[in-house]
Amino acid sequence: MTRFELYLKRNAARFDRYLATFFSDGIHPDMKRYLYDPVAQFTSNAGKRHRPLICLLACEAVGGDPKLAWPSAAAIEHFHTAALIHDDIEDSSLTRRDEPCMHVCEGDGIAINAGDLALSLVCGTVVADQGLDDAVKLRVLAELVTMTTRTIEGQALDIGWARDGRFDLTIDDYLLMAKHKTAYYSGGVPLAVGAIIGGASDEQVEVLREFGMAAGLAFQIQDDVLNLVGTKEATRKDFRSDITEGKRTLVAVHALQHAVERERLLELLSGGVSECAAKEEAVAIMRSSASIEFAEKYALKLISDAKVSLKDALSPSKARELLLSMADFFIKRSS
Repeated sequence: MTRFELYLKRNAARFDRYLATFFSDGIHPDMKRYLYDPVAQFTSNAGKRHRPLICLLACEAVGGDPKLAWPSAAAIEHFHTAALIHDDIEDSSLTRRDEPCMHVCEGDGIAINAGDLALSLVCGTVVADQGLDDAVKLRVLAELVTMTTRTIEGQALDIGWARDGRFDLTIDDYLLMAKHKTAYYSGGVPLAVGAIIGGASDEQVEVLREFGMAAGLAFQIQDDVLNLVGTKEATRKDFRSDITEGKRTLVAVHALQHAVERERLLELLSGGVSECAAKEEAVAIMRSSASIEFAEKYALKLISDAKVSLKDALSPSKARELLLSMADFFIKRSS
């Protein structure tokens, strides 16, 4: 287990308790049933909480007090909650973190409204924060608005390409979509916000932002690879679901540009195949075109370059070392 994984394990539960304080009962008993309880339950079915916790690390890494960053870190996690609830509806997903999706249990209307509540908490949490002065709040709010817009832009590309059966995409198309959909809110903005609250220089803010963007993009690329070849993923119902859903991943885009059996791969990615043999055939074509290897090497290069910049911009500290460990964790996951 990496140092970063230990950091997450030691701090996630404490942050979970803090997040639970944002959900009230409302002023009518049915508000609790139809709004606050569904959001609270979804939020409590936690991931690793890396987004808010790296925000705290960035604050500490530039010499700030990470306690001041807790509300803004929570705001980022509220956005994550909203994005997942809405994404599950848009993708017609059935499960999330091994539990039925909210829209499956509560219906689309309740789920959309619950996601809207989480989205309202993004800026609302920062506005209500009494620990930051107004100038810092405005900077943080600007970051969160940009993060929200960029993520929605990336989601629009992902959904639109799927709706229109678009496979005429370049690697640059994929990278732009993934940066917008994932890297801004999973890496770049959490680190930039933490640095701003910590009183970082403009140069430090931008280095941390770019480090987070690289790590977030590498995280997404590695997730795509693991969906195809991960060992633990192979035991899950959604293993190789990216093939069934025809996802425009870096592996798929590269393979469609380089595979000898391009037309067969296009047929498999377009056909919604669910049979294990058909998905195995698609993976074999991706392997033969060196597309899985290409994606893995691309993620490694992203992280390697970003780590050099981070070391140059920040003084040695425990927080800096944990951020460097985070980058290694994102790309060295093999299961």
